[in-house]
Amino acid sequence: MEMQKCYPTVSNDYQKGVDKCKRKLRGLIAEKHCAPIILRLAWHSAGTYDVKTKSGGPFGTIKHPSELAHEANNGLDIAIRLLDPIKEQFPILTYADFYQLAGVVAVEVTGGPDIPFHPGRPDLSEPPPEGRLPDAKKGVNHLREVFGHMGLSDRDIVALSGGHTLGRCHKERSGFEGAWTRNPLIFDNSYFKELISGEKEGLIQLPSDKALLEDPVFRPFVEKYAEDEDAFFTDYAEAHLKLSELGFAEGQ
Repeated sequence: MEMQKCYPTVSNDYQKGVDKCKRKLRGLIAEKHCAPIILRLAWHSAGTYDVKTKSGGPFGTIKHPSELAHEANNGLDIAIRLLDPIKEQFPILTYADFYQLAGVVAVEVTGGPDIPFHPGRPDLSEPPPEGRLPDAKKGVNHLREVFGHMGLSDRDIVALSGGHTLGRCHKERSGFEGAWTRNPLIFDNSYFKELISGEKEGLIQLPSDKALLEDPVFRPFVEKYAEDEDAFFTDYAEAHLKLSELGFAEGQ
């Protein structure tokens, strides 16, 4: 039986700040077409969590220059700069909550599933060590190792990979160039459809993407999500929620 999380209680003023900030974020992300990099910021902020040491995770440390300098975070300084003017309007919110709220809004604004958001994450001051985030050049074993450190399942790995339906790779940041789908500003199940149909001119498939097809456990999820967008949205929302709450409000 899965443990129920016990979320901290925030003040009415804090909750009002969350609601108002969400509206401001919708406007910014729609205007700047920046959903992909904002989602990446939220992911990379949370994805450093390690279940064994209970360190890292979605606690605002990614704003520190030392963590932004990690190789996996190339280009995320752009996201921080885009978001700073809104964060300044809401000093009551922690950076930890703010960056995860922005990730939820990025999915919503681009047509993806609604993801629950529970406020109350504290800001921590100590950035995690480098090397905890996925490397796109590596395959199945690496994916399971990295996401295993976070405490996420095989289904979570595939569902979260589907978030690459947003955005594109930039050579100067990752060494790769190109988008995964024909419309990288729409959140849908195109990532899985393109993955199954094979490489096409102008679109990219990374070693970590192809690994999802090669593995006998991962592949059925890819096929299911390519066929059934509703199933993908349900599992993505659950996986994103887990990721955004790693180390936060531990089960009681």
